[in-house]
Amino acid sequence: MSELANIIQNYSPYFLLSFLLVFLVFLIWNILLQIQINRLKKRSFEFFGGNKINNLEELLLSQAKSLKLLDKDIQELYAISNQINALSFRGFHKLGVVRFNPFKDVGGDQSFSVALLNGKNDGLTISSLFTREGSRVYTKTILAGVSEKHPLTEEEKEAIQIAISSSPKKLIEKK
Repeated sequence: MSELANIIQNYSPYFLLSFLLVFLVFLIWNILLQIQINRLKKRSFEFFGGNKINNLEELLLSQAKSLKLLDKDIQELYAISNQINALSFRGFHKLGVVRFNPFKDVGGDQSFSVALLNGKNDGLTISSLFTREGSRVYTKTILAGVSEKHPLTEEEKEAIQIAISSSPKKLIEKK
């Protein structure tokens, strides 16, 4: 035994140094593993969206439920969009106005023609002729930009063209 004790005593600094070196290697390895575990935790937190989901199956099932709800919402929005589109073709939203003087030498531009059209260029024209004796108002039905029953005056045609083109200059005065 004394021989073993003598060897241990002679080589004890080497044993201590080797154990210390092994300890440092394991310590550095442990630190690197902790860094990697923290990165994995961070990635899983981002992947699972902060939810406390234990496995991937739960995540997929919750995402499928969310997709079904989103699909339902999209279908509702699509139906509403179709309704709005249908309404846009029925209401008047195109306007054209032309003021004019029907009598070149008398009076001012007191007369006018107004075209009110929807998205399909259907609607009506309202024309007012102002004279000394009074004012007369006429209306004509417009289908696809033309009147089938009554002939249109030049001013009414111009008001319809202004409404169809939807130019920013809504009011044109004829001289």
